[in-house]
Order: sequence, then C-alpha cells, then structure tokens
Amino acid sequence: MNPAEVHILKQPEPYKSIYLHLQMLIEHTLPDAELLYKWKLPCYYIDKRPICYINQSKDYVDVGFWHSAHLSKKWDAYLVTEKRKVVKSLRYKTLKDIDDAVFISILKEVEGLKGKGFYKKG
Repeated sequence: MNPAEVHILKQPEPYKSIYLHLQMLIEHTLPDAELLYKWKLPCYYIDKRPICYINQSKDYVDVGFWHSAHLSKKWDAYLVTEKRKVVKSLRYKTLKDIDDAVFISILKEVEGLKGKGFYKKG
C-alpha cells in the first residue's frame, strides 16, 4: 500500500469516508491519475503534472486544484480561495455535501488544463 493510501485509511470518520469517496470519483473519472504522497498529503498527478490534493483540515476535507486560475467562472460558486493566490478548492464536511456531478465536471476540466501553468497570464 502506498503512503497516500495509508494516510487516507488513518483518517477518523467522517473524513475517511469522504476521502474514500473522493478517491473513487477521481480514479474512476481520471483512470490515468496516479496517487502520490507529497507534502504529507495524498496528491493526484497525470504525466508528472499535479491535478489535485486532498487534505483534512479543521472540520472539512479540502480538495485543492493548482490550475484553478484557468477553470471556468461557472465553478466560482463552488470553489473556495480563502486568501490563497493560486489554489482554489472544494470543501466537504459530510458525504452528503459532495455533488458527484459537479466534482466530476471540475475534474474533467482540470484534466484538460494540466499542460497550463498555475498562474493565468494576462
């Protein structure tokens, strides 16, 4: 078992269930995504390019997207910036909070952005 999987399984409930659900959605939607353990967090990469990370913080699970500057504005209502310059994230306190269709749509859009830089120029 890789360190990222161990990290996920060590999470207390309800966070472990949220992590596992998100993991299933990511791996089903992006079968080429590789789960790595970077910065003490589970991170998904495609072709050595970061796609997203998953982190339990405070009372929620945060799914951060590095390429969020390039995402369609239609996702702004779902994404949280919280004083971060580059990363935007989705936050979930319960399994019921996860809208699978929205999450999958954002993943698909992020996959298409993997060749772009983190910052949007101009």
